[in-house]
Amino acid sequence: MLDLLERKSIKSFCYFLGWVAERYPDLVRRAVSQGHVIGSHTYWHRMIYQHTPTSLHLDLGMANGILSQLANYPIRHFRAPTFSITKKSAWAVAILKQHGFEHDSSVVPIRHDRYGVPDSPLDSYYLKSGGQEIAEHPVSVLSSTLYRLPIGGGGYFRIFPWWFTRWALRKIEKSGRTIHFYIHPWEIDPEQPIAHQLSRFSRFRHYRNLHRCYERLEKLFDTFSFGNLDLPTPKGSYLLDG
Repeated sequence: MLDLLERKSIKSFCYFLGWVAERYPDLVRRAVSQGHVIGSHTYWHRMIYQHTPTSLHLDLGMANGILSQLANYPIRHFRAPTFSITKKSAWAVAILKQHGFEHDSSVVPIRHDRYGVPDSPLDSYYLKSGGQEIAEHPVSVLSSTLYRLPIGGGGYFRIFPWWFTRWALRKIEKSGRTIHFYIHPWEIDPEQPIAHQLSRFSRFRHYRNLHRCYERLEKLFDTFSFGNLDLPTPKGSYLLDG
């Protein structure tokens, strides 16, 4: 993934697990040397609403300790595992602020079985809860009067045909919204082990089109222009615990 980003001269936000950074510190150092911004994805990859406030404090502290040491700067960007900042984990916003985070990309404006806040804004805004606020940058969603369809990466990028993804992202671009796209490194690894204990649906969601993802990612990078890591200014706010 880092080789591809370097070849295409693209800078990204790299959200590292503290667990991974501790075991593979050279990955973090290389990402920093290539000009990527290091963010936290927590230490253990435990969903936020499975934490207590105390355990989340401990988790974020462990992750930020190793990440800030390797990056040589304070960690200000956060993405929750499985986009798990939802209405039932609204209390986490205040804890993120206590740990120095200024930007978050964990709230997806859709309805989903594991995450999502369906009525939240589509573009960058201030997420408020517990008297605190953080700049929120949601993953891109295609919106109409009938539905909101995730189109900004991950499994959706692998499952939807390339022509549809390109059309949808162009439509978002023409609407004046910034495209926020994400991808996991494992999604360009078709040789990874298969976890047969997963349900048929989970296996489909995880393994579908792994062998096509690298090629599609190259097409994405060649089709769209990518910015210089200047995040858009939040417009408006949303009260998560309202």
